Amino acid sequence: MGPLEGIRVVELQGIGPGPFAGMVLADLGADLVRIDRAQNVQTPAPATPPGDILARGRRSVGVDLKRPEGVETVLRLVEKGDVLLEGFRPGVMERLGLGPDVCLARNARLVYGRMTGWGQDGPLATAAGHDINYIALAGVLHGIGRRGEKPVAPLNLVGDFGGGGMLLVVGILAALVERARSGRGQVVDAAMVDGAALLNGIIFGMRNLGLWSDERESNLLDGGAHFYDTYETKDGQYVAIGSIEPQFYAELIQKAGLEGESLPRQMDRSQWPALKERFTRLFKAKTRDEWCRIMEGSDICFAPVLTMGEAPEHPHNRARGTYVE
Repeated sequence: MGPLEGIRVVELQGIGPGPFAGMVLADLGADLVRIDRAQNVQTPAPATPPGDILARGRRSVGVDLKRPEGVETVLRLVEKGDVLLEGFRPGVMERLGLGPDVCLARNARLVYGRMTGWGQDGPLATAAGHDINYIALAGVLHGIGRRGEKPVAPLNLVGDFGGGGMLLVVGILAALVERARSGRGQVVDAAMVDGAALLNGIIFGMRNLGLWSDERESNLLDGGAHFYDTYETKDGQYVAIGSIEPQFYAELIQKAGLEGESLPRQMDRSQWPALKERFTRLFKAKTRDEWCRIMEGSDICFAPVLTMGEAPEHPHNRARGTYVE
């Protein structure tokens, strides 16, 4: 059940953002059939939990796309489908005989979703790449890291899943809405380099206004501000502080026990390094759990930095059903 109930999706087996997009569509109620390479189809023992969370929510069929009958099998599914998902390099689907022209000739209402790193065209379109490369070229990676140190990869969340898979889903949903008016499908060209640049729009805007420096750890949201950073605690754990607004910052000062001190103004950037040192000493004086008892649930904008093992057990995540088995 879900808002996409009745929408049929044909997904060509891939990795990363393509399967993520399929998972989101399935979570929203779409009926997915994944085309696996015939030799890769496996049937795990029923008691074995699946290791690939992104593969949930769909059936699969093994097809040899190098054989004409395999291609015809996919086209028969396309004829009855609403969406096709593919994440090959540009030109691969065309060489297989499954390009947009062929598929849309079989089904003019088809939404043909394409997921690549560099896009379907451009000088780098056919080059190999991964998340770290796409966000580097988009101008995102340069701003992530500590002052004087090398950029740090933010896992593979910005390019693969935020700028890639999620925006592919947005494009597909928009195409389905437009199809309801026109009766015709279209091709969605989703590129991770484009999506990463879009996600970075607010930072580009601040830079254009002279409010953002290219130097790492010198800005409001990159760890430069003492009130927007992580701090180590007495037990070697960490807490995250995000007290940007003045009323939230005032509560931080109060609950941190600094109300009686003569402190510089919050937004005096010249004083941020000194205040960072003061906060570093402050948070090391108590354990993470002690700071949680003082600050969690307040308007400080506070959270403990949890491991992936700890996060599912936090009371808020349990109450929300954020993590399920």
